[in-house]
Amino acid sequence: MKREFDPDISELMDLAVLENGKPSAELERDLANLRWLNRHFGSYSILHRFLKRWFSERPPGASHLRVLDLATGEGDLPRELVLWCRKRGIPVTVDAIDSNEATLSVARKRSRDFPEITFHQGDIRNWGFSSESWELVLCSLALHHFSTEDAALVIRNARRLSAHHLLVADLERSLRGALGIWLLTTLFLREPMTQHDARLSIRRAFSFDEFRSLAREAGWEDFGHARFPITRQALWIDQISR
Repeated sequence: MKREFDPDISELMDLAVLENGKPSAELERDLANLRWLNRHFGSYSILHRFLKRWFSERPPGASHLRVLDLATGEGDLPRELVLWCRKRGIPVTVDAIDSNEATLSVARKRSRDFPEITFHQGDIRNWGFSSESWELVLCSLALHHFSTEDAALVIRNARRLSAHHLLVADLERSLRGALGIWLLTTLFLREPMTQHDARLSIRRAFSFDEFRSLAREAGWEDFGHARFPITRQALWIDQISR
């Protein structure tokens, strides 16, 4: 199954704009659907797996954990991360970046009870100053929005901004995944924006080998790469070397 990426065809959520200062009801429903998918189809479980791997033994009194989330969407992964840290008494702050102001308006509204999270609008291919770094950098379900060249820029920038740990996750393109998403959006998630974007996303996603090649093209070394349920894959670096 060949990757289908046409820069002139966008996911509808990427085209969303504020209408009279407010996000559309369609965008809000779509982002709620994505949150449900993240919870039940793998994104949360991947996040929890690596939080336990890296921070379950964090000693009491350690400095607060600084996290950067690239392409945050409506901010559900940062909120899940904050809840995980709160339960364990780990002080945390999250900088969450997205390019779309309409999406960020939804994220800010849904994150009112999470003062640990600060949202920023920006281009994740080059966001951040050269002197800045975060202990953990995350990027989830974003790379399929980009051309191969720009996706490599994103993960090269993520590597630059991470001081210790790095986790990049996305869909894995496959015929089985495409069929599963078609069925899901035919039987259940039938809102037009969700249906259009989900079906486009799996066709734009990278194969397992292509995803690994992205990391190499971006200059990553000593990284992990594995498949995860459901139709997910992830790249990670346990310890950034400078």
